[in-house]
Amino acid sequence: MTQDKPLDGLIVLEFAQFLAGPLSGLRLADLGAQVIKIERPGTGDLGRQIYLSDTDVGGTNSLFQAINRNKQSYAANMKDEADKARLFKLIEQADVVIQNFRPGVFERLGFSFETLRAINPKLIYASVTGYGNDGPWVELPGQDLLAQARSGIMWLNGFEDAPPQPVGLAVADMLAGHNLTQAVLAGLVRRGITGKGARVDTSLLESLIDFQFEVLTTHLNDGGRTPNRPKNYGAHAYLPAPYGTYPTADGYLALAMTSLPLLFDILKLAQPSFGLTENTAFSHRAEISALLAEHLGTESTAHWLALLQPADIWCAEVMNWPELLASKGFQGLGMIQNLKLENGSEIKTTRAPFHIDGHTLKSETAAPDVGEHTASVNAQFNL
Repeated sequence: MTQDKPLDGLIVLEFAQFLAGPLSGLRLADLGAQVIKIERPGTGDLGRQIYLSDTDVGGTNSLFQAINRNKQSYAANMKDEADKARLFKLIEQADVVIQNFRPGVFERLGFSFETLRAINPKLIYASVTGYGNDGPWVELPGQDLLAQARSGIMWLNGFEDAPPQPVGLAVADMLAGHNLTQAVLAGLVRRGITGKGARVDTSLLESLIDFQFEVLTTHLNDGGRTPNRPKNYGAHAYLPAPYGTYPTADGYLALAMTSLPLLFDILKLAQPSFGLTENTAFSHRAEISALLAEHLGTESTAHWLALLQPADIWCAEVMNWPELLASKGFQGLGMIQNLKLENGSEIKTTRAPFHIDGHTLKSETAAPDVGEHTASVNAQFNL
């Protein structure tokens, strides 16, 4: 069934590589936009070569496919005057330009916001950087792990005596990509109201700081006191016991906010001498967590779930990916789609995580080869 998508007819030019910028382009493509990925002839997006995974399918990189499915590729040398003239003509007809060059590079190539606004006053000009457009860090590499290191999130993540722990995925790039998409959509809404284009931008650092807005707000209003990382079993810097993850006889059990007296009663666990109050839940977090861990380790995760869930105790088994994928909860979401490659191979990946008019947004279109759509785009836009 053909499904009308909210951004059908929108033209997005993606002058971006790696993850943050291309993720924004991916999400706009999922929503129906025609996303034309502008790539250097021959090599294309450096992510085609640099991304490493131990699963390549049909001779193509699965990580690159996940980020760049459902797009078109237009090969152009931004330093060549003939190619640049075609790009300017394409920009005249576009709705959105996304770029994630280091600050100043896109401008030096002749594609500043002022230049593009003069060409197309209704254009949404979207940029993502590592640390903003000015300041002492502006020239530093805008890379995910480095941004995590500077943001405080690596220090916050983990236990008291453990070294700083990065998040196990490119969280800075992903958050920045999603934030940029929100800003692009807001710019498009404003353009629909006023007819004016917009310049929107974000950075990896700003996105990671915003990601911590809850705990940073507490810190900013607490005289600068930093939270104590839990000794073990904890999961949140400012939430008391029992909030955390505990080993069981055969796995792990996550416990969220709940009444400690009720929890101890259901578990038939004797209350400690200091009592179970809101204050002791904070001041004796380590001791309470240790008591729970020792007790929960005596039975299986399934045993505790069968006991706690009927009592409306907020808890969950900790799943690995195979367990998640096999679960009925995951399978009911229909989150997996297959990208069909020209050689007949298929790559499994996820779909967009939302629904429009009750429909999921799926696309079987794989990531393009470098310049695969140059001729068709030239014809479409009379370049």
